[in-house]
Amino acid sequence: MAATPTSDDSKPEQSLSLGKSSYDAMAAPPPEAPAPAPPDFPEGGRQAWLTVLGGFLVLFCTFGTVQSFGVYQDYYSRVLLSQRTASDISWIGSMQTFLLFAGGLPTGKLFDEGYFHHCLAVGSLIYLFSIFMLSLVQTNQYYQVFLAQGVGMGIGMGIIMLPALSVTSHYFRRRRSIAIGVVIAGSSTGAVVYSILLNNLFNGKVGFPWGVRVSAFIDLVFLLTANLVMKTRLPSRRERPNAKPIDMRAILSDGGYWLCVIGAALVFWGLFVPFFYLQVFAELHGLPKTLAFYAIPIMNASSLFGRTIPNFLGDYFGPFNVMIPCTIISGGLMYLLFAATGVAGTVVFGILYGFFSGGFISIITPAVASFSRDLNEIGTRIGIACFVIGFALLTGTPIAGALVQQNHNGPYIWWRPLVFASIVVLAGTACLIASRHILSKRKSTHVL
Repeated sequence: MAATPTSDDSKPEQSLSLGKSSYDAMAAPPPEAPAPAPPDFPEGGRQAWLTVLGGFLVLFCTFGTVQSFGVYQDYYSRVLLSQRTASDISWIGSMQTFLLFAGGLPTGKLFDEGYFHHCLAVGSLIYLFSIFMLSLVQTNQYYQVFLAQGVGMGIGMGIIMLPALSVTSHYFRRRRSIAIGVVIAGSSTGAVVYSILLNNLFNGKVGFPWGVRVSAFIDLVFLLTANLVMKTRLPSRRERPNAKPIDMRAILSDGGYWLCVIGAALVFWGLFVPFFYLQVFAELHGLPKTLAFYAIPIMNASSLFGRTIPNFLGDYFGPFNVMIPCTIISGGLMYLLFAATGVAGTVVFGILYGFFSGGFISIITPAVASFSRDLNEIGTRIGIACFVIGFALLTGTPIAGALVQQNHNGPYIWWRPLVFASIVVLAGTACLIASRHILSKRKSTHVL
């Protein structure tokens, strides 16, 4: 049987083809490594919920203390710092709140670099030392109170709060809003407990020094527990030398993100005015002393639900879609305080304002984080936002104090701070609406 000619002729061609393929394989650059797969999120589990519990305890001690400052404002104006104006006293609380938020800028970066436990331990020590020093201050020594409570406690709070919030992102993605809502609910719970506890201790047989020490020992137990149970899960940037660096230019040029930050700052500029002044307002309008003492706890108890229910809805409808209505209602409710000169009005205002303002406070963090293009940006973006918001919180309540009382013995004129607070909250809402519109175009979705 004769051989087929095509089979013989194809051998040199096939050999040449094989040689060429080998040459191309050696000459071609090696294929690029595939991009790392996005990390999986457990969305629950024992360690995840222990970390949420630790964050709850941190916010209980820090933000809970900030939101109960109305008790200190009332006591200082009547007893400890009675020679100072309302604006002077509110500078103590506003400095504390400023440092609480402004500390987010350095600690956000430190958290991304893997220094979570360092921040938690150092911040806890500074905070506990400062609150024990507050129990030693003397009457009418304004600088002592300002340094211990405004500066010392503020620095300690600022070091631990943002890492306690950000670490939740290591365990939750789909359910992140509700997890952060549970953490932030610690602030409302702390505010309710501290408001009732401190009012009874300061104005009872225990007095101011031991009243502060009792709260300090509670903080000691809770912060120690938080340090022991909270853990990070994802590797930090330090542990991933090949990790893509954070694109700061992209963050700084992100117009939608900055509209969100400016909007949040405007809202926070006026949002805390009722938290600082509601107890004083109730007392000066002749309400029963018991109700005046419980005005802030009522508002904070309602805020507890406002920081969980809207977050649950935010996981389904988007954080912006839930936060914006809450903020509009909060701005409008400021005018309701004009009618809250009786028992029923004060209670209704406290319940409504606590709920809707809590909805904004708890959802603004996932809203800011939603602009992140990479998981590693979350800490940095939240830190920058907190730093900017801190300046609004530094000046908001002192401005309200200067508007409500122009000199030490002058009358309280309530319409001026309330109109100021309402206008800036609603102006901030307008910025948030514009920010949501930009993000909606970028992500091609209305569930934001």
